[in-house]
Amino acid sequence: MLVLAAEAESPSQSLALPGCQDTCGDLTNIPYPFGIGRGCFLDPLYEIDCQQTPNISTPVLKNFGVVVLKIKLPRSSEFPGLIKVAQPIFYSPPSCTTNQQTDPPLDLTDSHGTFLYSQIQNIFVAGGCHSMAFMVSREMVLGCNSSCDSKSLSCFNDTYCCNTTIPDGIARYSVEFKNLDGKAIATGDDECSYGFLVSRRWWYNTNLSSLLPPAVPVVLEWGVDCASLLLSRNQEGSSGTCDVFRPSHGYCLCYCSEGYSGNFHLPQGCQDIDECKDPEIHCPGMCVNRQGSYNCIKIETIAIIVGGTAIGAIVLLLPSSWFYNKRRRTAKLKQIFFERNGGLLLQQCLSSIEDNHAEKGKLFASSELDTATDHFNENRILGQGGQGTVYKGMLTDGMIIAVKKLKFVDPGQLEQFVNEIVILSQINHRNVVKLLGFCLESEMPLLVYEFIPNGTLYQYLHGPAREFPVSWEVRLRIANEVAGALSYLHFAVAKPVYHRDIKSSNILLDEKYRAKVADFGASRAITIDQTHLTTMVRGTFGYLDPEYYQTSQFTDKSDVYSFGVVLVELLTGEKPISQLRVEEGRNLASYFVISMEENRLFDVLDKEVLDHGEKEEIIAVSNLAKRCLNPNGRYRPTMKEVAMELERVQSLRNPTIVWQNEEEIDHVRTGSIHAPGAIPMLMQSGAEVELTSMEEDQSL
Repeated sequence: MLVLAAEAESPSQSLALPGCQDTCGDLTNIPYPFGIGRGCFLDPLYEIDCQQTPNISTPVLKNFGVVVLKIKLPRSSEFPGLIKVAQPIFYSPPSCTTNQQTDPPLDLTDSHGTFLYSQIQNIFVAGGCHSMAFMVSREMVLGCNSSCDSKSLSCFNDTYCCNTTIPDGIARYSVEFKNLDGKAIATGDDECSYGFLVSRRWWYNTNLSSLLPPAVPVVLEWGVDCASLLLSRNQEGSSGTCDVFRPSHGYCLCYCSEGYSGNFHLPQGCQDIDECKDPEIHCPGMCVNRQGSYNCIKIETIAIIVGGTAIGAIVLLLPSSWFYNKRRRTAKLKQIFFERNGGLLLQQCLSSIEDNHAEKGKLFASSELDTATDHFNENRILGQGGQGTVYKGMLTDGMIIAVKKLKFVDPGQLEQFVNEIVILSQINHRNVVKLLGFCLESEMPLLVYEFIPNGTLYQYLHGPAREFPVSWEVRLRIANEVAGALSYLHFAVAKPVYHRDIKSSNILLDEKYRAKVADFGASRAITIDQTHLTTMVRGTFGYLDPEYYQTSQFTDKSDVYSFGVVLVELLTGEKPISQLRVEEGRNLASYFVISMEENRLFDVLDKEVLDHGEKEEIIAVSNLAKRCLNPNGRYRPTMKEVAMELERVQSLRNPTIVWQNEEEIDHVRTGSIHAPGAIPMLMQSGAEVELTSMEEDQSL
């Protein structure tokens, strides 16, 4: 309600610098640090050029040459400043539209993080006839396919189009198109496709009853340079705050505190809100405004005041009535969030689990997690990603936890979100990070995981602070543990789970450097009779299954491909994508496979592997990795087969290995790859490295 009050008062206050123009065309009340004219903006990045044509004034963000539709100031540490701009729709081939758009999408990299595409506010939309459109950024690729029964370019209720969420922190992207067979659309192809980034709210609230418009609104996040002059004005206090929003980019969010409105960046700063003028505020008596807040004084209290008696009672009633109203508002807000985030559906799902011995995720109170994380203190941040931010916390019983604060939940996928967290909360494997519970009564859902102390496998292999080399024995054990976890997810749980984002940064290491598969934000559970998921393409460059990229069909073999890349990382110590390698070798998977086919395997392996690994172990694991990376998923092994082969290789080094979970291993052993002791020489004749040929090459 306080936010509504602030927004209700804002039109009466000018948010621009005194004496500066604050309106251009339909863009009104332009807030500083943005401005029109010399001396009216903080930095050239924020300059608005009000371009004049007969009867039309058009506001343009001058540094980027893009039309501005709306600007919002930051509201809190979690809600950055927003600027809505117009961007075109991209077509293939260009003849599909009279809009001759040839420029690439808006490139924000020159702003050094001051402007970024908003992950929460935008979605990527693709459509057309029997085609696929992809949004490609520096490290991520996502997209989806669509089909239609006519040459119409309309998109009614997602009938001829599809949409997907985007990664966080994107400053630049491109749009690519392919036919359903994975080939680029030819210039003369008359099948029309389109793709574009668009404001999520605009897309779902606009009734497209005709062809798509030439341009659509896109939302950017913005902040200010933390080292700028603004922060030296020492305005921080009870009325306003500056928070570091993106430490990696170096920009801050400056906003008015609760109970205040205005523009933090202006000399007059933030002004107190008179909540008593807000029609939404209902006091059982008289409303009394205070700095940053208000009190409700009951009629009985007024009589006492008039009578001049019971002064002590007044002292007690003032704060108690304020706390009573605040508690009531907080409780109502929690209930709204709980229902919006699928809490009622989650309770129904949990109560429907008939097995009383099955573990059910705990529903945490928001206050409990707020206390555990020291009010989500930024010093407690363990990591940030596309799905949200992870904080370290400690419960009242002393248990250390990791709390993941999601950035958003798509209302259209709420049932799927609830089903996934129910499934994941019941997964119990020593090499899978355990989901302990969740909280849905906060504005954004909170997921509670067991705490894993030693960072990620990516940091362990590639981090600059690594003190000691990773031994071959440890690498082999980690590979074995991850393969066992994925085999469990694919074959041993009631509903098979496809992880869909296997990479070394999603493999955590505990206090004994045992592997724990983590981050199931993109995971999907399927029924046993399903062979694949037809999904919107999303993944990380270097790990993405090329067959999935071409067909949008994710299978269990897609997880196998990604695991193959992790296996190659363990063998070579190289990153999955590197600009240091020659162009044809920048993709580690391709570089490794080519090296094997050219009989140069031992030229690309990590020194620690060469020095301490047995030759037959190295060749067996390398052959296995190559099979996992086969471009045709049909010829890749299953994760069950991969787990068994890695176990066999590890047993060569340590014959006394004892499996800890006999039931799980009995399940895994229902399928077999090779006879015990055999070195894998299967799948593609002439393509695998044979032990005999390696022994004959004395130079190795």
